[in-house]
Amino acid sequence: MSRLYRVGAGELTGDTAQSSGMRREEAISGRTVGSDRLWTGRTTVAPATNSADHHHGESETSIYVVSGHPEFVFLENGAERRMRTGPGDFVYVPPWVPHREENPNPDEDAVVVISRTTQEAIVVNLPGLWLPGEADAAWHRPG
Repeated sequence: MSRLYRVGAGELTGDTAQSSGMRREEAISGRTVGSDRLWTGRTTVAPATNSADHHHGESETSIYVVSGHPEFVFLENGAERRMRTGPGDFVYVPPWVPHREENPNPDEDAVVVISRTTQEAIVVNLPGLWLPGEADAAWHRPG
């Protein structure tokens, strides 16, 4: 690549991996600009809505909270943990970590910008949150 690319706000596409309860829109990817190792997009969680439990496989994820107060739910030491956020906050999601996003506000969307270390948005929807190492967990790391 030898040039810069601009993807306007109205050019984002919803033709990407999805989880129930949220809308992911792709901006920067292999498909949109030819990136090799990066995916960036916008995610909106509607008022009083939760995403499905999911993980992003081998991809590291960086999240920037644009508006609203999304909450991120995951397991830590066998207990469910809730991380509350607000505009200007950043969240890091390591590879393979099951989690879900929630928007407890009944009146406003929660909007975040997401970047991943893979050129496509990997989303593996799960039936629940599990601890790593559970033998029957369908989301375990391959190998």
